[in-house]
Amino acid sequence: MDERLEVNLALWDERAPAHAASPDYAVDRFAADPSYLSEVVRFDLPLLGDVTGLRGVHLQCHIGTDTVSLSRLGAAMTGLDFSSASVAEARRVAERAGAPVDFVLADVHDAATVLGEGGFDLVYTGVGALCWLPSVERWARVVASLLRPGGRLHLREGHPVLWALDDTRTDGALVLAHPYFERAEPLVWDEPGTYVETDASFTHTVSAEWNHGIGEIVTALLGAGLEVTGLTEHRSVPWQALPQAVADERGEWSLPHGGESLPLSYTLTARKPTPT
Repeated sequence: MDERLEVNLALWDERAPAHAASPDYAVDRFAADPSYLSEVVRFDLPLLGDVTGLRGVHLQCHIGTDTVSLSRLGAAMTGLDFSSASVAEARRVAERAGAPVDFVLADVHDAATVLGEGGFDLVYTGVGALCWLPSVERWARVVASLLRPGGRLHLREGHPVLWALDDTRTDGALVLAHPYFERAEPLVWDEPGTYVETDASFTHTVSAEWNHGIGEIVTALLGAGLEVTGLTEHRSVPWQALPQAVADERGEWSLPHGGESLPLSYTLTARKPTPT
């Protein structure tokens, strides 16, 4: 494994138990309420559409709360993640929730090798996944190889403009400080905490991340043979990505005054064509 990805693996292995224990992931709600869905998947519903009876795979599924939510909507779900600690927590979440989800330990780039090519109706990728991957073109080829003809991709992700902002400013200014476009070398961060409420302290604090522009993502999917069927930019994102962001009743965070300044996330949908 690339040493940069090894750094990220150590970070996620350490954080998975803390995330599962945090109230922000609401694991107890999944166990107590058979109808409960994650806030992320509830937000996705209008653009996700009906998934009843679909065979789906959730790439980079982390501790599986969104995967379990998709299962509760009627999809036959598989979750895949490269972190053994995340997969272990995901299996516990599914067991407590009574959800028939398979979780597989593998690097996302090996997904088609591990799970088989062309067998899925739905590939789902959630917020905060693509920034851990060096090449969006390689990821797009994996997505295309997993889908059967007529199958579809649902991607919601933090907007590349958001990832390019200086998120440490406290004066309310929106300043582009980091690369918008993909580049070979990652941005390397050393941050002690995590994005959920937790009392845990961490020893693995370094991460390597890559941004990918909207045009690069669309072009990568087209180059992999998929048809882009939708691209919606949102004024919110499901965590406090900027100090001035404010929360709403959906568990989303947006900029004050209606968030007209810039998009914070986007949903992209695509389809694998059916041969004629």
